[in-house]
Amino acid sequence: QVQLVESGGGLVQAGDSLRLSCAASGRTFSRYVMGWFRQAPGKEREFVAAVSWSGTSTYYADSVKGRFTIARDNANLMVYLQMNSLYPEDTAVYYCGAQLPKLGPYWDHADAYDYWGQGTQVTVSS
Repeated sequence: QVQLVESGGGLVQAGDSLRLSCAASGRTFSRYVMGWFRQAPGKEREFVAAVSWSGTSTYYADSVKGRFTIARDNANLMVYLQMNSLYPEDTAVYYCGAQLPKLGPYWDHADAYDYWGQGTQVTVSS
C-alpha cells in the first residue's frame, strides 16, 4: 500500500506558474514510476507527465511539453510538477499516481497506475 497526498493547487491567472507537490508514504517508494494526471468535469483522466524511479527518464504529454517539468526527490519521498505559462485549458483536478514496476512501463496509461492521491484543484482564469 502506498499513500499519496497532493498539494499546491489554487486559482491563478493565465500565464502564471504553479508548483504541485505529492508526498508519498507506505511501501518502498523509490522504484515506483510516478506520474501526474488531470481530469476536467465530464472528461476522462488525462496523462500529463511521468518520471522513472531513478528520476533520470521523463515523459510528457504534447500539450505540456516545454511548459511543465516533473521531478522527484526520493530521499524525501516527494514528487513535484512545476507548471509554467498556464492556460485556461489546464484547469482540472490534478492527481498524483504511483505505478509498480512492470513491463513497459505504461507511462501514459491511467489504468496502469496502482495508487492515486485525492487530487488538487488547479483553476486558470483568462
